Amino acid sequence: MSWRILYVDDEPDLREVAQISLELDPELEVRCSPSGADAIAALPEWQPHLVLLDVMMPEMDGPATLEKIRESPGGGPPVVFITARADDNDAVRLMALGAAGVIAKPFDPLQLATLVRRYVEG
Repeated sequence: MSWRILYVDDEPDLREVAQISLELDPELEVRCSPSGADAIAALPEWQPHLVLLDVMMPEMDGPATLEKIRESPGGGPPVVFITARADDNDAVRLMALGAAGVIAKPFDPLQLATLVRRYVEG
């Protein structure tokens, strides 16, 4: 079984680190997106099993992107926020928006695939 992961972040360096980290797991297929709007456009064709979504992005931030994803047929895939603001209050607020989880930045590149598998394997 392989899982398609869409990683959304406006920082090119973080996208690159995340993609390399996730691809350490041969069962994870990764596509990266530089913006919420780009991610929304990629959903129908890519059909990811999980979206990893930065919270703070210009133009369309993570919560606004999640809102648009939820308008997709079937409500879209599960979304896990990746954020530097992952204290308990922020995590509770993001979960209340409908996120499946929250991963703190900076993430450990050697552990990211393991964390992501917990969400896709259920």
